[in-house]
Amino acid sequence: MRTTGDQHLLKRINRSVLLRLLRAQPGLSRARLSQQSGLTKSTVSTLVRELLDEHWLNEASAPVAADGMGRPSTPLRLNEDVRVLIGVEVAVEFLRIVCVSLTGIVISKAEVPLESTQPDRVCRQTTAMVHGLCQQLHSSKLVLSGVGVCLPGAINDDSGIVRFAPNLGWRGVKFLDMISRAFADAGVPATSIHLQNDADAAALSEYEFAAGEGEDPLIFINCDVGVGAGIVLNDRLFTGAVGTAGEIGHTIMQIDGPLCSCGRRGCAETFIGSRALSTDARIERAGQYLGVLVQNLDVMFNPCTIVLGGKSCVNNPDLIGNAIQTLSGYAQRAGVPVPTVRSARYGLLAAAVGAAALVLHRFLRPIPVGAPVMAASSAIEPASDSNRQKKVTHREPTRDQANGVKDVSWH
Repeated sequence: MRTTGDQHLLKRINRSVLLRLLRAQPGLSRARLSQQSGLTKSTVSTLVRELLDEHWLNEASAPVAADGMGRPSTPLRLNEDVRVLIGVEVAVEFLRIVCVSLTGIVISKAEVPLESTQPDRVCRQTTAMVHGLCQQLHSSKLVLSGVGVCLPGAINDDSGIVRFAPNLGWRGVKFLDMISRAFADAGVPATSIHLQNDADAAALSEYEFAAGEGEDPLIFINCDVGVGAGIVLNDRLFTGAVGTAGEIGHTIMQIDGPLCSCGRRGCAETFIGSRALSTDARIERAGQYLGVLVQNLDVMFNPCTIVLGGKSCVNNPDLIGNAIQTLSGYAQRAGVPVPTVRSARYGLLAAAVGAAALVLHRFLRPIPVGAPVMAASSAIEPASDSNRQKKVTHREPTRDQANGVKDVSWH
């Protein structure tokens, strides 16, 4: 559905510009924000006041000396002590939930066995966990910014439909609609809800919570029961036309090879997935296949960084070592540099933290991919009275669309 962009949209864009500046450069003053954003001082002052009132920002208790002879300025920062994000990972065997600050600090975490892979029962179990955590946040006077949910499957960003999740046995499941209704019925506070593939979410845990500006392009390879890749390209998740980009676990590594859960034969998952890692010999072979996958992704995307994560990589460190050794061999023979490859910063929490990061990722990008560009500058002043009727259309997203870790017990 197409909607008309107006002053509300312009405000959202400008707010996101200020938040992104402060995330990259904590401590900027209002004057510095005006200089770097191109917005007028009065606009910045108004928006900062709103962001302070809504607990997105906080300011120093006392001004600091300004450059030159100007008046002292007040540094501003993201309010990581009040605003929080919730991330939920639905895996084949468990549910994992985290509460994360705006800067990526894990405040709490919990994991329970998945009671059933039936979509309705997954909704009920997820809702119970989120509702319990929201009650704790309310008691602690923390403000929830949104909930992100991720799972191992191909997801259509526009509709929130899980197109295909072979390891859960799902196909064509309207999960975002289901979880939204379940939250509302259970009395979970009204908030933004987002759904994404687990590898895509894990990529955001590395990208959104990196120091300064994130590495772009970045690829996260998630090795668990299934194998997938999350790709950040040009400051956005690259999910493809219908949400199936990055399903590298179902690329064919051997013609007429072992039968895969998707129905094909010889998929990468049958060599690298956790079910294939029963012996040391198989782990060594899986590392070689993983090295081949990394080499192919490097040739296709030329990323700044490739991150290897997921249960298989965390539990089998030799898997990463064997993959890098294989990758280095290909690079040496071709006479090219070895790409930067590292392990996941959040370990087993990568996907859940990434689901929380998804909330921030969407909030900071109010205009979705493919919408017409309104102006060349990143920040846009509200229209003057003479221009208020000159509105611009854009495609509005639909609703369908480790530091200080504290354990939380669930009953």
